[in-house]
Amino acid sequence: MGTFRYPIALGNPTGTEFEVLSALVDTGATYTSVPSSLLEQLNVKPMRRTSLVMSDGRRMQRSLGQTWIRAGGREVVTLVVFGEEDVIPQLGAYSLEGLGLGVDPSRSRLVDMEAMI
Repeated sequence: MGTFRYPIALGNPTGTEFEVLSALVDTGATYTSVPSSLLEQLNVKPMRRTSLVMSDGRRMQRSLGQTWIRAGGREVVTLVVFGEEDVIPQLGAYSLEGLGLGVDPSRSRLVDMEAMI
């Protein structure tokens, strides 16, 4: 369930090159998903394949890779899904947790998780 768009920077595995993009903050998605071509451009290699359940109930096999993500003034190494080319990038819960950020959908922003307690 997407809530709002947010700028993120996606980095190569060494954290030396980043690409800025607008991602949909998706509180219903476990993983961050990015078009495969962008991950390949950043030299992110697939680590393994996994079965994911889509919001419509379909099961799909997708590759996972590991890379850097910057958002909300923080950065983390996280798992990302090699997504289809026509899908909007999505910032998932796994990355948000790693960044220590929560979602304030009423104000369309990310907030420090400690501020939510």
